Amino acid sequence: MADEPSADELVEELRRAKVSDLLVHTLSMVASMGFAKLAPEGRDLEQAKIAIEALKALMPVLEGDVDEAVLRDFGQVLANLQLAYADAAKADDTA
Repeated sequence: MADEPSADELVEELRRAKVSDLLVHTLSMVASMGFAKLAPEGRDLEQAKIAIEALKALMPVLEGDVDEAVLRDFGQVLANLQLAYADAAKADDTA
């Protein structure tokens, strides 16, 4: 059990952690889940829409705290997710 961090080490790690880093990770996970919810075998347009709205809501929070390239990349991911959503919704309407 020597490999497990102590409570004090965990508290110190939380003190050093940045909320902006957590949000970047969260945005990445939300985007991945959004795309997964658009796959034909597990399509859930409502959940994909929530992912899109979450990205739109959280991205502005990071402005000024993360590199502009990161925000630009998430902007592209958001655009791609929105296009994929539109394609999936259209495919569902024609099915």
